[in-house]
Amino acid sequence: MKQIHVARHAPEAHLVKGFLESHGIAATVRGEFLTSGWGELPVDVCSVWIEDDRQYERANALLVAFLRGDFAREFQDQQWRCQKCGEQLEGQFTQCWKSGTRRPASIP
Repeated sequence: MKQIHVARHAPEAHLVKGFLESHGIAATVRGEFLTSGWGELPVDVCSVWIEDDRQYERANALLVAFLRGDFAREFQDQQWRCQKCGEQLEGQFTQCWKSGTRRPASIP
């Protein structure tokens, strides 16, 4: 196991973990229940670790791009309109927040 990210809080750590796992990289959050002791504990107590050290370079490159906002910009021009309620949605969303309708398969 190798540490890939030090989080400010548990929700951030789980966001990073979920992002890595969505790209096929197994990850674990460590120290999330110790964050209430910050001030007396080291600042890297809540962190994300990847389970396969061989994936570190790929995980790090993906994480840097994610934190830089590259993935959000990737979907910027792929907006779609919900077929049920007509809501205009950004490309990164696979489901309408208003009606719950899934994005059509014909839209990438």
